[in-house]
Amino acid sequence: MLLQNMTALKSLGRRVASVHQFRPIRCGPSQTRQKTSAPQNFPSYESLRQMYDPEVPEYFNFARDVLDAWEAKEKSGEKVQSTALWWVNEAGRQIKWSFEELGFHSRRLANVLSGECQLQRGDRVLLILPRIPEWWLVNVACLRTGTIVIPGTSQLTERDILHRLQVSKAKCVITDDSVAPMLDSVAPECSFLKSKLLVSGKKREGWRDFGELLRNHSCSHECVNTRSDEAMTIFFTSGTTGSPKMTQHSHCSFGIGLTVNGRYWLDLTEKDVLWNTSDTGWAKSAWSSVFAPWIQGACVFVNHMPRFDTSTVLKTLSSYPITTFCTAPTAYRMLVQEDISRYTFSNLQHCLCAGEPINPEVMEKWKQMTGLDIYEGYGQTETVLIAGTFKGMKIKPGSFGKPSPAYDVQLVDDLGNIVPQGKEGNIAIRVKPHKPFSLFTKYTDDAQRTADCYKGDFYLTGDKGVMDEEGYLWFVGRADDVILSAGYRIGPFEVENALIEHDAVAESAVVSSPDPLRGEVVKAFVVLTAEYKTRNKDELRAEIQKHVKKVTAPYKYPRKIEFVDHLPKTVSGKIRRVELRNKEWGKS
Repeated sequence: MLLQNMTALKSLGRRVASVHQFRPIRCGPSQTRQKTSAPQNFPSYESLRQMYDPEVPEYFNFARDVLDAWEAKEKSGEKVQSTALWWVNEAGRQIKWSFEELGFHSRRLANVLSGECQLQRGDRVLLILPRIPEWWLVNVACLRTGTIVIPGTSQLTERDILHRLQVSKAKCVITDDSVAPMLDSVAPECSFLKSKLLVSGKKREGWRDFGELLRNHSCSHECVNTRSDEAMTIFFTSGTTGSPKMTQHSHCSFGIGLTVNGRYWLDLTEKDVLWNTSDTGWAKSAWSSVFAPWIQGACVFVNHMPRFDTSTVLKTLSSYPITTFCTAPTAYRMLVQEDISRYTFSNLQHCLCAGEPINPEVMEKWKQMTGLDIYEGYGQTETVLIAGTFKGMKIKPGSFGKPSPAYDVQLVDDLGNIVPQGKEGNIAIRVKPHKPFSLFTKYTDDAQRTADCYKGDFYLTGDKGVMDEEGYLWFVGRADDVILSAGYRIGPFEVENALIEHDAVAESAVVSSPDPLRGEVVKAFVVLTAEYKTRNKDELRAEIQKHVKKVTAPYKYPRKIEFVDHLPKTVSGKIRRVELRNKEWGKS
């Protein structure tokens, strides 16, 4: 990894030996005050439809048309601040790159890919790296060469890697010491794999040294003139059935489409420093760690942080001039259980979340602790921001806001007919007469599953929701998460919201469980807070059930409760209800 090769560091931009001291001020409860959060880029939510009018040219390349444009502004002195990427690690080391330095190093790497690796436009590159600067370099270099980057998390297993290689036919893989042995095990079954680049301070047989190649190549490179609708990236996304799908995005769908995220939801300017904690294998990393902030010329802040750690997060928010913070609801649930009286977040102005619904109780606790609201965003690997709460908008706890200007969002039935306000339906995006350019191109090599996403004039997200009379959207659950018990339809999220209001509940996941009388009933898997772990479980179970009956419709209460130490989650922090549900129903 990068820190294991300090010699290579010298050629990779500016670095600081110790953490730059932004002196933290202790902040007790009396010092926590509510902050105002007026929009910087738009007057009101109602204005967004008129303001959002992106042009999609025939040819577009994010590296050339956006990053190189910021580089030119830096050189001419037009740009306010010059940090494009600011990386830190747990030891306090830092790397800061301007857009000019990002361009310098990414052009070198582009020459490595097209020269040493002999990759052609349209070839695929499997990228498995943690949060280190090289990950960003590879993303930009692939843009410059017209190669298709396929990000993957470092938590992939050998079997996962083999599947991704075999179905994608990637010709190049770039990874580090932790994943290289697994690659070596499966490589004999992948004759199409021609190049393996290792980010490490050590040599490994059969691998080319990433840092050495970078140092020995020219920084002069002409960017490929890609078409806007040309394939740019593929993300493997898991469904509830079948193997992971290859979700393909074009140069314009993310490179232009994520303007709606950066300019309006994140509300970034050139002066902002954004910290998004997403794992590099998740599409949210493309959203908020690459395209959305750099469209706005903002600084992308990165903490290496191999595992999410609440103390590290709080210390980082307190020690660096981070203005905008985006993380998963799971992370906020962990953070609000900490004592933050030792920290201040004087620079922090905007907090956001995405990935799964956030509980109103967590939002309220975070606001009490920091004075800041949490603005929720809703989208998918297949899309840009579908809906969200935007600055200046009234926040309704439990709702994930209103449709983004990128899409015409409707609630429809299973035949594609729009349902009345207040009635549950499929959350859908209108694709006729014109398909939005910011929607994914297709599931690569899977025409059937691509076709299955569409019904009538709409793309179906696979989520169920309700739109109220003011146009706010409320999440019910994944279409296959909804519980049908004795004729009642019960959404897991509303039960989880009720559960977390009880002091004993740190986290919960609700699924259906078989029942001979009712067909299925509500079952809750509950992680207890520390002070309740030693309580009598039968008494506690009854107490929690009684609590849920009080705060929501009694028929929704969990008839079964199982106390667990932790919940199964994806690398992005989403609770894997499907795993718990399959366990209940005896499925593998």
